[in-house]
Amino acid sequence: MRNTPHPHNRLPRRDFLKQASLSALAGTMLAGGASESASVQAGETKKEKSAGGYQLGAFTKSFQDMPIPEVCKAFKSIGLDGLDLTVRPKGHILPENAEQELPQACTAAKEAGVKILFLTTMIEEPDKNAERILATAQEQGIDRIKIGYYRYKPFGTLAQQLKETTKKIGNVAKLCQKYEILPCVHVHSNAFLPSHGTQLYQLIQDYSPQEVGAYVDMLHMVKEGSGDGWRQGLDLLAPWISLCAVKNFAWERGEGRDKKGHQKWEVKTVPVADGISPIPEYVDVLRKLGYEGIFSLHSEYKGRHSWKELSTQECLAQTAVDAKYFRSLWS
Repeated sequence: MRNTPHPHNRLPRRDFLKQASLSALAGTMLAGGASESASVQAGETKKEKSAGGYQLGAFTKSFQDMPIPEVCKAFKSIGLDGLDLTVRPKGHILPENAEQELPQACTAAKEAGVKILFLTTMIEEPDKNAERILATAQEQGIDRIKIGYYRYKPFGTLAQQLKETTKKIGNVAKLCQKYEILPCVHVHSNAFLPSHGTQLYQLIQDYSPQEVGAYVDMLHMVKEGSGDGWRQGLDLLAPWISLCAVKNFAWERGEGRDKKGHQKWEVKTVPVADGISPIPEYVDVLRKLGYEGIFSLHSEYKGRHSWKELSTQECLAQTAVDAKYFRSLWS
């Protein structure tokens, strides 16, 4: 961990207030000879952490053909701590159904012995669906979400687009503060804002980690910055890191060549231990930064972007393999 904490490396508002209310008790414990670190990762208490000092869940996108109670039981059976639950159009829960179905999902998770770690949404601006999701999430004790995506459009206007996107993120953050929920911005390669870690830093550097979180990604950050760009991005984002996606990729020779004779290449999602992204090095950097938060396995092994078309049960089996490998890096 860094010797000097970053000035923004503070707890979100809800946990800051909890921390303040426990200060007297902490003092009593220290006076009695018992001591425990008062610094925990954003939105997470020591009681909530898994034995490894972090929580490992899985993205439910590849499991949306299963009812949520079955997903909860399946994730528990392979040793996961919880769900990265899709609450978005074409998601496990549609935004308009959040008030009714999200509490049911949380009950199912509790009964199965897991939890809803966070929600993956498509909230890009304040609107009725955003209010509906956030209000229900707050009622259920969910303290962070992944927000939606902002696209990079006409070439030659990036500087202005970054300014506009920063404002849009701020508008979402203001709404989220009303519900004491941390909005996390995901790094996604290709024509997205942000497409890499340094760009995410540009977008959120004027917001404190209580207002906006960084959702870093082991695939997308390495795809856009395979040499050392991913590491430099983590360095800049350290105080804001609140979520981390675990996945890997490989380049495959595509079919044929383009009209100018250049060979086509495609990115394929592959098992975590098999790809280009240096997962062990990525983990080591997060350790140095003191990150002990939530990780989400993205078992996106269906469709044309996967190295192999897997069934839902095969996805679950591969997720178990990925989880075992990832946990071995923290042992």
